[in-house]
Amino acid sequence: MAGGSGGRPAGCRRVSHPASPGSRVPHAPLTVRTAESLRCCAEAGPAGGGEGSWRAAQDRYSRGVAPSAAWQHPFLNVFRHFRVDEWKRSSKEGDVAMVTDKTLKSAVYRIRGSVSASNYIQLPRTSTQSLGLTGRYLYVLFRPLPTKHFVIHLDVSTEDGQVIRVSFSNLFKEFKSSATWLQFPFVFQTRTPRRDLAGVAPSSARWTCLQLDLQDTLMFYLNRRYSHLKSIRLCASLLVRNLYTSDLCFDPAVTVTEARRAKLPVTPVPREMAFPVPKGESWHDHYIHIWFPSDGSKAPSNQVQKSCTPPEEGHVSQRLPHQIAFSKPLQNSRSPVAQIPSPVLVPSVPKLLPEVSLSYKHPEMSKVGAPNIHGQHPLSWEKVTDAHMVVSGEHVLAHKSAGASMTLEDTGSCKLFLPDPVLKLKGVIGFGGHSTQWALWTKDGAAVIYPCHAIIIVLHVDTGEQRFFLGHTDKVSALALDGNNMLLASAQMQPPSMMRLWDFQTGGCLSLFRSPLHTVCSLSFSGSGALLCGVGKDRHGKTVVVAWGTDQVGIDGEVVVLAKVHTDFDVQTFRIAFFDETRMASCGRGSVRLWRLRGGALRSCAVDLGEHCALELTDLAFARALDSHWVPSAYMLYVCSHSGHILEIDPQHMAVQHIRRLLPTQSPDVPLTEKQTFSSGSGISIRSLSVSLTMCAVGSEDGYLRVWPLDFSSVLLEAEHEGPISSVCFSPDGLRVLSTTSSGHLGFLDVPSREYTVLARSHMAPVLALSMEQSRRQLATVSLDHTVRIWDLTTLRQLYDFMSPDEAPCAVAFHPMLPTFFCGFSSGAVRSFSLENSGVLVEHTRHRGAITSLVTTPDGSFLFSSCSQGSLVQYNCAVPRCCVLRVAANMVSQDGHPNPNTLAVSGDSRRLAFVGPSKCMVTVMESASLDELLRVDVSTLNLASSHLDWAVAVCFSPGVPVHLLVSTSSKKVVILDAMSGHIIRELSSVRSGSCSSLAVSEDSRFLLAATGRAITIWDYPTRANPSTQVYIGHSESVQAVAFTPDQQQVLSAGDAIFLWDVLATPESDRSEPGVPPDHEAGPNVEQLEDIASGARELPRQQVPVPSQASPPPLSFHARPLEGSAVTFSTSDEEGPCEESHVSEGLLQAQAPAPPVLVEREASGAGDGLRETARVPWALTVPPHHHNQTIEWTTKKTKIQPPTRPDSYKHFIPRYKTSTQTKSVSFPPTGREQLRLKTVVGYNGNGRANMVWRPDTGFFAYTCGRLVVVEDLHSGTQQHWLGHPEEISTLALSQDGQVLASASCRGNTATHCQICIWDVPTGFCQHLLSHHDTAVQALAFSPVDEFLVTLGDYSDCTLALWSTATYELLSSTCLPEPMHGVAFNPWDANELTCVGTGAITFWLLQQCGTDTSLQVHREPVPEVVGAAELTSLCYGPSPLLYCGSSSGQVCVWDTSAGHCFLTWEADDGEIGVLLCSGSRLVSGSNTRRLRLWAVGVVPELRCKGSSARSSSVYMEHELTLDGAVVSASFDSGMDMGIVGTTAGTLWYISWMEGTSTRLISGHRSKVNEVVFSPSESHCATCGEDGSVRVWSLASMELVIQFQVLNQSCLCLAWSPSSSGRPEQQQVVAGYSDGTLRVFSISRTAMELKMHPHRTALTAIAFSSDGHTILSGDKDGLVAVSHTRTGMTFRVFNDHWGAPISAIQSTSKEYGDLGVEGVDLWLAASGDQRVSIWASDWSLNHCALLEWLSFPAPVITEAPGLLPPSLAAFCPWDRELLVCVGLGAYEEVVFYSLRQKQVVQKTPLPFFATSLSLSPGTHLMAVGFAECMLRLLDCESGTAQDFAGHDDSVHLCRFTPSARLLFTAAHNEILVWEVTNS
Repeated sequence: MAGGSGGRPAGCRRVSHPASPGSRVPHAPLTVRTAESLRCCAEAGPAGGGEGSWRAAQDRYSRGVAPSAAWQHPFLNVFRHFRVDEWKRSSKEGDVAMVTDKTLKSAVYRIRGSVSASNYIQLPRTSTQSLGLTGRYLYVLFRPLPTKHFVIHLDVSTEDGQVIRVSFSNLFKEFKSSATWLQFPFVFQTRTPRRDLAGVAPSSARWTCLQLDLQDTLMFYLNRRYSHLKSIRLCASLLVRNLYTSDLCFDPAVTVTEARRAKLPVTPVPREMAFPVPKGESWHDHYIHIWFPSDGSKAPSNQVQKSCTPPEEGHVSQRLPHQIAFSKPLQNSRSPVAQIPSPVLVPSVPKLLPEVSLSYKHPEMSKVGAPNIHGQHPLSWEKVTDAHMVVSGEHVLAHKSAGASMTLEDTGSCKLFLPDPVLKLKGVIGFGGHSTQWALWTKDGAAVIYPCHAIIIVLHVDTGEQRFFLGHTDKVSALALDGNNMLLASAQMQPPSMMRLWDFQTGGCLSLFRSPLHTVCSLSFSGSGALLCGVGKDRHGKTVVVAWGTDQVGIDGEVVVLAKVHTDFDVQTFRIAFFDETRMASCGRGSVRLWRLRGGALRSCAVDLGEHCALELTDLAFARALDSHWVPSAYMLYVCSHSGHILEIDPQHMAVQHIRRLLPTQSPDVPLTEKQTFSSGSGISIRSLSVSLTMCAVGSEDGYLRVWPLDFSSVLLEAEHEGPISSVCFSPDGLRVLSTTSSGHLGFLDVPSREYTVLARSHMAPVLALSMEQSRRQLATVSLDHTVRIWDLTTLRQLYDFMSPDEAPCAVAFHPMLPTFFCGFSSGAVRSFSLENSGVLVEHTRHRGAITSLVTTPDGSFLFSSCSQGSLVQYNCAVPRCCVLRVAANMVSQDGHPNPNTLAVSGDSRRLAFVGPSKCMVTVMESASLDELLRVDVSTLNLASSHLDWAVAVCFSPGVPVHLLVSTSSKKVVILDAMSGHIIRELSSVRSGSCSSLAVSEDSRFLLAATGRAITIWDYPTRANPSTQVYIGHSESVQAVAFTPDQQQVLSAGDAIFLWDVLATPESDRSEPGVPPDHEAGPNVEQLEDIASGARELPRQQVPVPSQASPPPLSFHARPLEGSAVTFSTSDEEGPCEESHVSEGLLQAQAPAPPVLVEREASGAGDGLRETARVPWALTVPPHHHNQTIEWTTKKTKIQPPTRPDSYKHFIPRYKTSTQTKSVSFPPTGREQLRLKTVVGYNGNGRANMVWRPDTGFFAYTCGRLVVVEDLHSGTQQHWLGHPEEISTLALSQDGQVLASASCRGNTATHCQICIWDVPTGFCQHLLSHHDTAVQALAFSPVDEFLVTLGDYSDCTLALWSTATYELLSSTCLPEPMHGVAFNPWDANELTCVGTGAITFWLLQQCGTDTSLQVHREPVPEVVGAAELTSLCYGPSPLLYCGSSSGQVCVWDTSAGHCFLTWEADDGEIGVLLCSGSRLVSGSNTRRLRLWAVGVVPELRCKGSSARSSSVYMEHELTLDGAVVSASFDSGMDMGIVGTTAGTLWYISWMEGTSTRLISGHRSKVNEVVFSPSESHCATCGEDGSVRVWSLASMELVIQFQVLNQSCLCLAWSPSSSGRPEQQQVVAGYSDGTLRVFSISRTAMELKMHPHRTALTAIAFSSDGHTILSGDKDGLVAVSHTRTGMTFRVFNDHWGAPISAIQSTSKEYGDLGVEGVDLWLAASGDQRVSIWASDWSLNHCALLEWLSFPAPVITEAPGLLPPSLAAFCPWDRELLVCVGLGAYEEVVFYSLRQKQVVQKTPLPFFATSLSLSPGTHLMAVGFAECMLRLLDCESGTAQDFAGHDDSVHLCRFTPSARLLFTAAHNEILVWEVTNS
């Protein structure tokens, strides 16, 4: 849908019903709508573009009512919608004209003129109107005119009605803000050494896509909520193509075709927004993409960004996790400083200070380093003059972010960790964070205080010891220490700024208070510590000075505001005088002011600066005169400026006494062209100064620290630094000068000895990866600041740094044996560096993309590298100059976010694991040979999630057995057996975000993970409920964690590098600490775990142990390592088969060859007709002899199974934990006590699994493993049971007498099964078995002579069968997955397959009794691009229609073998195509069903490649409730039946334009079935959040209540005794802990309660219906009133285990020993049952009985423990019936009167569901083995029934006991109870 077109609101979903169209407003509501939780079913507003809709929007806004934004979705073309070319609803002024741009080859608007305010385009026309555009993002497509300025003004309205103006211009020199205006400078960054960033547009200005996030801009800068865009004004001078608004985050560098071809996780730009890119060239070479503000600064909003995911580097423009957006990918970025032409790294040791003037070179003496500027990219490490700007040219958008929480705490400590906590912070490598200007001396000069992000560090300069002040939750913005070393004050940057006062000696926090300042930029203490002053900005951007009284803070912790004043002048620095704490001074732009605190007020007066009033003053310092006697008249004030001036001011006379200026030295060999005067020329910018008794130290932007005498006669000392100096500070004794630089350097100059000591060095950007050297305790880190640094872990001192200005290092790895390390770069280069000579040993450039990960084997034999293009390279690193061994393309995932932890090597060096070939797969290879050992599909792990899960990081555990640990995007860590791939257990992250890095200690005691901004440590050997501790200290995401080689410490790296001590000692009670219990077998270990669980008073939990009988939810292919003790069969056949009569030599010769031998290039397709010049067919598959013995498995040659296709058309079996059982005692025929009556639901997971023949009325579909044949007139059903597993597809023969159905392969089977049914009798006549995994498609030939079967992606086999004998005629393996197959209706000997990359034509040739297949392959047309062909159907001869995954329909001329016509038929993948005559039906995953008129296509065939699709038009369109998976229409295409993935079958009438629901069911698991007392209706609830009410007689859906984003887990129907039969109610419990009461008669929600904090698991009404009992997964039982919603009782007796059952009944026995009118029970998952007697009207409840059973004895490894179920016996109320609550598989009858078990009935398995018949002594029990057992409790007989294909988790008898409902996943079977 293009911008401005009509559509449905994003939040609405449509529910159709009989006689109502699926794409229209229903005639009557099917979905009950509530105010807060249920979606409406209405259409959206008018389509955009009409005058009336615009005026209606204005009217709604003028009335204060926000209009619907549906017409603006998915995006809006602003110029088109407001018809800018007509200038009716917009206006222009000055020189505005439409011109044609040569680059874009389209018309654009040129706005030019010398005065920007006089030349503009404005929308709307007048200021009284409003655009009313609600899109979050505004896209401005423009190009600045060279050497000109431009301005863009946006008027944005907030939710509270305030209008904010947001302006962008290259006229602005700095960022400015007020309550109603934000001004952002648009900076064109030059590549000159000068940093004059602001100015006119350069001559090379390019077309730019400026993407403005209006929501985040208002929230971050003004803390206001965005409502809509009111107006836009585009002012000269610029070219503008268009403006767009959208809620979607588009990537302008990626088109739809490119995104699908490369499977990029981005939202591609719509076609009309795209800039043209020459073929074969990069978008970034021609255009600029600027995103403002980007993701780094999150305003204090609870909204979650959902718009896009950052793509990998090297493909598209990125959205980086910080406030910078780049015009080029990371590896193409270049530093804005002077470029170094050589691409290699320049290694260097820490730079020593050169001898300048009187300074000397001395070695470094101390340690610590590594600051980190939050979220910056290498382009932004330049120091900029302002914190908020837009940089163009390389177009960097920069502004500093708000940071994040940084409190060190322990949230998950457990008593199993000894001691608690297990980690302690030892040291931090880092400095700065928010600013590098804060570093203070202590009073004795022995230590230095400085911030590192949110931690304040005190570093002893002689010993190097660190201590920490922990408590801030964001980066520290200012520090101050009093003169007595008693109080330390600190402020954090996140507004509103929180401040802390610390006891400096103890480190304790004395006071935490909120500052009246929005942000604090400077703090100053008085000498006594009684006064603290702060300077900052208020929320409106105005400067504020505050004075606090702190003299009482040590007594009661109170800090009092003494005075506060707002100022209009700039304040950069504020100081309290050391001699009088009531006097202060400040300096800023153009002002020096002296302050005084008197009478509770702060007053100031300005010093007359005369001609220097325009100076930008940066710092000041008080100083005593030499003859001072501590009187106010004897002190001076020194002030420095950005232009190099130093002002000496007499505060008493308010006059400037001396002015000096620091000028650069003129080189003697350079001629003096112009005399430099005091006031002219370019001075050296001074950033800071400090004054002692005799000297003044100044720090300048040229990197020099200079020490002068107070008369400034000559320089005493001069020391050069590596970057601009941020601050200088004399020590109290005046002998040392502390200096900091903006490049992260902290050190001091000792004046007497003239020695300089480095205290700290640090990275200036996030650390991406780390690696540790084993013997020397050295640490290597790489960072976005383009440096690789080597640190000494003992001293925390930097040893080396290697810098590469032109490329960024991405990954690093030490060699385990040699003194070398390897580094990978964004250019794709991998270099080996020597630590002995600091040189490059060898460079390899085998990668095309940025290096994403590096890893070496522990034995030092191999090095592996991966890149963003998916390549994997193996090196031999056993020699100093490593060499390349193998290069494998497309191995590693390309569609995930680059992560250095996507490669891992096992401890024995034999296995390599990586994420790939897709982000959903993890592959394990043999490290030496790169042979694949294991492949795990991670996407099937989290089945409950609606989002695709993928792998984030991998890691091997040490020791034996070896585990493979995989962290996933669903915030889990999955522990797998590295040999088989079976799941051992799962760990859930306790923090937000997935685990980006994993590490396991050598003794396997601890698992360490980076989880967001925290690190999490688990007790790894504990299988059930492992103890967890979380440590918070980083203010940004942690990128890497690791244990040190001695296992005594832990490293975490992100914003800084943290070193933690591991305080735990080896436990003596563990015999083998290195071997965690993974594969324990037998009940003894299980019992030990049960005992341990009981000792902790926690519910028992069974951890699933991998076994072949219970596979995990993964797709994997495993083979053993060479030399392994485990043996596997390598034969492709697992069962006996008969060989064909073809010679064995011929088979061997043809086996390796793929079936496709002839392939024509796309350019040559269509040259000539196939009848006359056909490309020769090639024999590929030998025939099978007819006299062969019928054995349905046949020999076939297999190739490597490919990755699962990214196509919804391809069938993927639903994962099941159940297993089919063979020990079923079916009742004798005619004596069954149950008869299957009705199947509720349709399997939307199948493909083409519905058939309908209009002429005969035959209608069949599948549900689970059943084929349901239904009479559409009477509604009666037949059920054909013959498959053991889920049915994937159906096919009906041409004569309608034979139905073929195919199912998946079972757990114990070797092949999947195909059933051939006789339609008239319903009997299965043949069972075929050939395909290994599943069948994708079936098709009968036109005369029913052949049946073709197509295997799925894992099978890749095409088989041809004879329908006369159902003998296999031919079989061949396919080189790629195929999605569909069809016979040519005009030629019975030709069939066609479509799949990835090509269309394949097959020709059947018969020679006597032999049948062979010849194959011919044509490539996909170039116009389709990289899309797959997903569907096909034949039209009139010789036409063939094919649908693609990109939504295109291709028409092929089968006689000529070429495609002559394509058109865009849909936005998504087309999965269904049907053609009859001149009409074509297409169905896609966009839920659209479309009817096309294609009568003109046969005429277009004659035009060949010149045919145009404009004559093909769409007649009708319907939108259904899910992706279309099956369809069948009559010959005229007027009516048909269509199936969707939502489990619905629709009747379609094109003549009426309606869609009527025929069959419907839940799309996910059914959790409960309840019945009305009159048995007229029943209700079901499911994981999809729906409550559905059905008519019990017809099983038709009557009412549906839908709650979005929640699962409905339990349900209850009000009893008849409630006294209101006309007001029947249904109460439902949801996963968020809420209860909702729905009225059936009023079809509305009556009440919503929230009695629980966790998900509800059971619910019941009391016998009178006035009370609701509900239980949750934490074991709480709540009792609530149905009328008031008030919860008046809560029982926590079952705390710790989920409530599995609650039942309430009337109390009929008075001798049970307790009073009450009701009996109710609660059963929990820890095998306990409580029985209570209650009278809720009197608020009385008493415990009657408490039962506790031993845990079940599990001899095998099940997926889950059986549930604990209990129920009152309906025929004897004193009996309690329990299942799953004992040591054995049995039903237990417990007598409440006798207080003992009176009967036990054995069961074949543990029960998963239970129901007791009220009228008869029948009991229904469901099992996980897909079996249902009916027990007659009187006779003791049992009958077993099959029909479900999954665990029977629900059984419910109706109140009359005439019907039995059973459920397995989403299928419901209704059984009729007979009298047999």
